[in-house]
Amino acid sequence: MMDEFTLASAFILGLMGAPHCAGMCGGIVGALTLGCQPGIDGRKPVIVYMIMYNSGRIFSYIVAGLLVASVSHFATNLVSLNHAQTILKAVAIIFMLLLGLYLGGWWPVLSRLEKAGGWIWRFLEPTGRRFIPIRSMPTALIAGMVWGWLPCGLVYTALIYSASAGSVFKGGLLMLFFGLGTLPVMFGMGMAGVSLQKWLQQPRTRQLAGGLVIGFAGYMAYQLWL
Repeated sequence: MMDEFTLASAFILGLMGAPHCAGMCGGIVGALTLGCQPGIDGRKPVIVYMIMYNSGRIFSYIVAGLLVASVSHFATNLVSLNHAQTILKAVAIIFMLLLGLYLGGWWPVLSRLEKAGGWIWRFLEPTGRRFIPIRSMPTALIAGMVWGWLPCGLVYTALIYSASAGSVFKGGLLMLFFGLGTLPVMFGMGMAGVSLQKWLQQPRTRQLAGGLVIGFAGYMAYQLWL
């Protein structure tokens, strides 16, 4: 069974990335939520659609985690498994440190990585727009699946972490817990809207989140050293 600390770490990473989620996905959450059109019976509340498109988003994270973990698992078969996992975990910690600096606004180096992944989004974004306004549950799910491939330094950090999970299944499971960690802010923005997004984007809030992520990266480095 996968180490509970590893799964908890993935969840906490998603939770502490709230300010970044607000900046990257606030507009998308607003568009999807405001674009929800209840069915003919009008009995499905907006929160049901929110559950569906967030489920689609997390499903895409899991798929990405499975893909990354598959490549990692194949590569580690060529070298010592223990050494490879240690190296991958060290790289994940470095990315977590860079994420903290990015969140706090001290060094936005991960923004370059997000721009590098922009070519995928340029291809997918027009497809996602076709499902807005959302008129059905399947439409909400598909829109969320497209949204899950938005270039994001936070997601990339989690994916590198999933590469060190040790197996394909564990890589997907780690991304599931990461996605669950992002749910509070996503539902919060869907319900509270702009007010929560503005609070999360305040410099002090971002700096607090960045400091927590840096501290968390330091703690994980200590665990790895042990």
